[in-house]
Amino acid sequence: MTGETTVRTAVRFHGRSAQLETVRALLDGLRAHSGHLVVTGEPGLGRTALLQWAARSFRAGSVLHLGPAADRRAPATAEQLLGTLRAAAGEAPLLVCVDDAHLWDAPARAALGRAAESPHTGDRIGLLLSVAGHRAVDPEYARLPVVRLDPLAPSHADALLDDVTDGATAPAVREQLLAEAEGNPALLLALVRRLSPAELRGLRPLPTPLADAGTLAAVAGRALSGPSPDAHDLLLTVSAAVRASDGPDVDTGLVLDALRHLRPESAPAPAGDPLPEFLAGAGDRLRFHSPLLRRTVHATAALDRRRAAHRALADVLEAGGHRLPALLHRSWSLSGRTPAARLADRLAALAADGTLPASPRLRTKAYARAAELTAGGAARAERYTAAAEQALLAGRPDRARPLLAAARGCAAPAAVRGRAELARGMAELRDGPVGDAHQSLLLAASLLAADAPADAATATLAAAVAAWAAGDLPACLATLSPGPPGPVGRPQAPGRCPDPVSDHRVGMRALLEGRLDRAAPSLEQVVERGRTDDRPEALLRSASAALLLGKVDAARRAGARALAAARQLGSDALVPQALEYLAYAELRAGRHSQARVHAEDGLRTALRAGQRNTAAHHRAVLALAASIEEEPQAVARHVEAALATARRHGLAQAATLAEWAAARADLGRGRPHDAADRLGLLVLPGPGRGHFAVWRLAVPCFVEAAVLAGRPEDTHEVLTDFAGWAAFGADPQAAAQLARCHALLAPQDRADGLYLRALARHDEAGGDFERARTALLYGKWLRRRRRPREARGRLGTALAGFDRCGAGVWAAQARAELRALGAAPQARGAGTLTRLTPQQLRIARHVAEGATNREVALTLAVSTRTVDYHLRKVFAALGVRSRLELARMVEQAEQAEQDQGAGRSEKTGAQP
Repeated sequence: MTGETTVRTAVRFHGRSAQLETVRALLDGLRAHSGHLVVTGEPGLGRTALLQWAARSFRAGSVLHLGPAADRRAPATAEQLLGTLRAAAGEAPLLVCVDDAHLWDAPARAALGRAAESPHTGDRIGLLLSVAGHRAVDPEYARLPVVRLDPLAPSHADALLDDVTDGATAPAVREQLLAEAEGNPALLLALVRRLSPAELRGLRPLPTPLADAGTLAAVAGRALSGPSPDAHDLLLTVSAAVRASDGPDVDTGLVLDALRHLRPESAPAPAGDPLPEFLAGAGDRLRFHSPLLRRTVHATAALDRRRAAHRALADVLEAGGHRLPALLHRSWSLSGRTPAARLADRLAALAADGTLPASPRLRTKAYARAAELTAGGAARAERYTAAAEQALLAGRPDRARPLLAAARGCAAPAAVRGRAELARGMAELRDGPVGDAHQSLLLAASLLAADAPADAATATLAAAVAAWAAGDLPACLATLSPGPPGPVGRPQAPGRCPDPVSDHRVGMRALLEGRLDRAAPSLEQVVERGRTDDRPEALLRSASAALLLGKVDAARRAGARALAAARQLGSDALVPQALEYLAYAELRAGRHSQARVHAEDGLRTALRAGQRNTAAHHRAVLALAASIEEEPQAVARHVEAALATARRHGLAQAATLAEWAAARADLGRGRPHDAADRLGLLVLPGPGRGHFAVWRLAVPCFVEAAVLAGRPEDTHEVLTDFAGWAAFGADPQAAAQLARCHALLAPQDRADGLYLRALARHDEAGGDFERARTALLYGKWLRRRRRPREARGRLGTALAGFDRCGAGVWAAQARAELRALGAAPQARGAGTLTRLTPQQLRIARHVAEGATNREVALTLAVSTRTVDYHLRKVFAALGVRSRLELARMVEQAEQAEQDQGAGRSEKTGAQP
């Protein structure tokens, strides 16, 4: 203990809005009826705090707190417990808070569970229980509604830290605290409390380890009390084995073999014996239910026992030929520093050996341990930097940042400092202000220029990508220009192999300068190399170059191969980017449903990898897809989330895409004035104009909105720019969209031919959605010119196109136009339901019968998240906006099936 900081109480909950809303709904409902809810999560995530908040917030009646039922006089049956609660409630509502309900004895837990499930006719009793995360599936609680507390996202943990320290934490200390806490709010507060004010401000070195045994044990509380010696050895061996594992679980055989080395006098328990409750077994793997408990077991074990466990694991792994994890365990078994230097060298050499089957996560641990065992100087800095590079590849920027901070504290040559700046810049590019990333990457290029020209070129190209993301065209051009700060301006030696990074840079700059004749050859070289290269980084460059050239199919192929390569190598950091390029390629091709699938997957992986900037791009894609598929609330949700990150981190590209999505949703719902106002800010000249490479894509929407809003004069200047973009040839849809824009603005005698030309161009380019939009506008124009037969054909084609690509919002416009013609659009009945998968159809029918999502999940034995996912797909496929509309459609479909069946019976004489 080096001193303590007084931690003030957090002003508010962070990252718990959904959970608070669920508990608040329970409290509000107690005015009319009973209710129950289970709050679950690992120690330190805030179960007790949430119950305390509920007790403070409940104003409709009294609050009763129940502890573990050790008293033999406690009610033993559900009826007795309910009687006791009714007596305590009287005539008013009663909230009963039961913290750590899993600690009650078995009869009391059973009584509590049955009391919660029993109907409380006339009662207004609310049971709010908290149980450990792995105990929520106990039979007593398995049927109760659950609200789960997960570790805080990095942004919420960051906000909590600011809240309790008034933002006084030094950046390097902040990174270490957040990494060590792993999203556990109680552990984060305990770590802050452990440090002195000088340590928090970075004026004194931090204690090592930062999360010591006492801190971890205090947060874990009573959870680990009383395991037997054999059980403790098993827990310790699993916790030690996980330290050198690629994930949260380990091989059961490895653990049992290590236990035989650790306790040769007694055989380990057979594999079929019950495990300690803190462990879970799945197949031949073992893991802890709680990461915090795993860390606590390891930290609180006796030092000699902990070393013995690592020594036993090292012996078993060495015998099996697993050199890198074996050497890691050997290093953790050391009792002194005499052989540390030799061991550090061996660890670093094995971590650098690309022929070893080791993931970036394992190499991170090996490099970091080698750095810890290194006395100091350049070698230590280089090993910390290498560990950070591997942590980034593993999708763990939270681990990379403290490692880079440790490297910065060591004297190192320019090449090592350049690598560290490159890693820092890449971390910021994916999860930080992109302006800061741009500067870090430029610094990296200058530091690497002399000794590592290839790395310098990579840093320069990444700096240009950062400027691109920020929408800073002058900075992007300056970065891509030949000359300083890196070696990219050096002439290529005769006979030297072409440099793919240099080709990419030259092509990007020429493209931004409007010189397609110079851009195309260089970028096509990058695309072509992607056909034979299996490295994910090269394939991502190929996909990017293909998108710049408008070669959508090539971008999809390269993106798909990059995704497969990144997953095969365990490069979790590159997976979200590959999915981003795939999503953009599908959008450019007009395949919104496929774009949405890639973006949903990309969003999940980006959030897991701590890449908020990449997540913002995926949210923007989801907003664009939802603008044609779903109800406006989905668009607003994705737009709000994308803009929240885009504004904080300066992501002009993601912000422009999100604003465009919001405007297109307005246009699809028949609100052209709102759409024109939004889009005008993006496309019209001025300081607020959208991203330099994106705003032109929104011009066709703006022209349509402006014409429908009666403001065609606003479009002339931007349409001239768009004509130049269409002639450029980088967007396959642009020529058809340009003809459509001219048709909207043309006099009556020319519009007809322009619409037909636009449709012909669509036939060449492909893409159901854009062609259907042109057919819809043409059909509207024909109907207003009193040409109903032609209008009916065009509108019918538009409706079919919208239905085909799932554009429910726009299909509604086509149906309305057909109804105005007196034509009956095909009823959305049985034929429409055939678009659903069997699982979607089952869910749709249950919802139509009035079941909630949770009730559907219980009936079909799936999670509520699965039901939510499929129900969104159902709404998009059928073009409905509410559960009531869905119920009507299902009813119509079933009636149509009955009518068809009756017709067949009359014709064939079949009996029903």
